[in-house]
Amino acid sequence: MIKTSRRSFLKGTGAAVAYAASPVDAVEDSFKLRYMLASSMYGKTSLEEILPEVKRTGSESIDIWPMGHANQREQIEAMGHDRFRDLLEKHDVSLGMTTRYDLGPYRLQNEMTFVKAFGGHQIVCGAKNANGDTLKEKVSNFVKSLAEPIRLAEDLGVTIGIENHSGSLISSADSIKYFCDLSPSKHLGIALAPYHLPQDDNLIAQLIEHSNEKLAHFYAWQHGMGCHKPMPKPLELLQLPGQGVLDFGPAVKALAKINYDRHVEIFMHPTPRGIPIVDGTQAVGDVINHAREYMSRAIGRSGV
Repeated sequence: MIKTSRRSFLKGTGAAVAYAASPVDAVEDSFKLRYMLASSMYGKTSLEEILPEVKRTGSESIDIWPMGHANQREQIEAMGHDRFRDLLEKHDVSLGMTTRYDLGPYRLQNEMTFVKAFGGHQIVCGAKNANGDTLKEKVSNFVKSLAEPIRLAEDLGVTIGIENHSGSLISSADSIKYFCDLSPSKHLGIALAPYHLPQDDNLIAQLIEHSNEKLAHFYAWQHGMGCHKPMPKPLELLQLPGQGVLDFGPAVKALAKINYDRHVEIFMHPTPRGIPIVDGTQAVGDVINHAREYMSRAIGRSGV
């Protein structure tokens, strides 16, 4: 169980009280993070309202989430694909990926086709259990079971990202290393979420370096006080970079070291699920920009 000390709690709480709506100050550096915006940060807000926020939050593209955490994937089906395409064009936004825990890794065929049709490059989902006497054998058997989805992903030029979700087969540091070592294709990679790992900035950096070209996605997301019970909003926001105590400096340095050129999502979960992380669409964007400012400073401090 990941715990936050009283000292960490007080530090994070003080940092989480206010957010500046001003643009992120530019940091002169040679390494830039490419951001993607998760629609789930806005709960069930309409896509018409969310899409203008993509550019305002310094993001290149959007990650579409379905019911449970949001409902924008269902909104697309309700409005029709042509209308969704028009909205993307209107706001000069691209679809980056969809997150489909509801489908799992074995039922992604139609979703891969959808993502590809809109110029997206990835789907993130969770791992499934597999038989084996050792952790490495279980991970190996899981990877082997993905042969058919991998072939389709390769044909379409889409990547399947498996998140290291707590309680799943791919959750520990060792399982992540085995998974990356055993993945036979650049179209099967790890969607690395520090939230689900020990809050050790050096361990997270080591996992980034070990994952290397198999790092499909990186969540700028820490554990803070967790996300499974109601709590005052400043405590819930400790999941965000710069609010809790996790130092993302080693992580961004590791990302630069492996020449990471895929996407980063500033991320958290609200309680209950399906609501915006804070009230008001503009306020959500302000909170994300506040975290992005922190990430920019982390790059500056790391000297990359």
